[in-house]
Amino acid sequence: MQTNASPALLDDAASGLDPASVVARLNAQPGIQRVPSPKLTLFVKRGFLDPDTCAGLVAMIDARRRPSTITDSNGDTAFRTSETCDLDPAAPLVLQVEAAIREATGIEGVFGEPLQGQRYAVGQEFKAHTDYFEPNGLDYHEHCAVPGNRTWTVMVYLNEPEAGGATRFKAVDKTIQPETGKLVAWNNRRPDRSLNPATIHHGMKVRAGVKYVITKWFRERPWG
Repeated sequence: MQTNASPALLDDAASGLDPASVVARLNAQPGIQRVPSPKLTLFVKRGFLDPDTCAGLVAMIDARRRPSTITDSNGDTAFRTSETCDLDPAAPLVLQVEAAIREATGIEGVFGEPLQGQRYAVGQEFKAHTDYFEPNGLDYHEHCAVPGNRTWTVMVYLNEPEAGGATRFKAVDKTIQPETGKLVAWNNRRPDRSLNPATIHHGMKVRAGVKYVITKWFRERPWG
């Protein structure tokens, strides 16, 4: 549901800042489940992407992966040990997936960061973190001055590793196991729009095999 409207005419619902519209849209997805917790807004849906689409994305990630980074260094060189791929935004498969995410969430594409892929080999992880930028962080103004902070995160597992690789939301003691095509989506804010520390999550170590995911982050204002 791409739009030609001027960014100035787009309302908070279009960016995900108004969570009610996104929640209603996600709730309408067949087979979706909402994690029952007042602490955060978190959805899970199996089979969001089909296996062929997932396999195509895996091949793209393998072709262009690089070491993952974090914006604010915390001195822990093992904090994020995965690899990242900036997926080609003009690739037909990427356009197809972007459209599916827009359709599922109702969030307009202009608010989205470019789609990224991540690869986790044995022993690799992303320790407990939140996706939003801390307002007192060293790089906050560099990353948020134009598009604002993050609103929603949409992540999709592209495969199921032989062991490990789950995503654990520590504040609600919820562990989500990777399955091919499974979507995980959450609001990085509370209903009052304040940043929600209860969204802290841990991409746990892969113990056997390799894990692939894609991630789409949305912002308060148009990206770029």
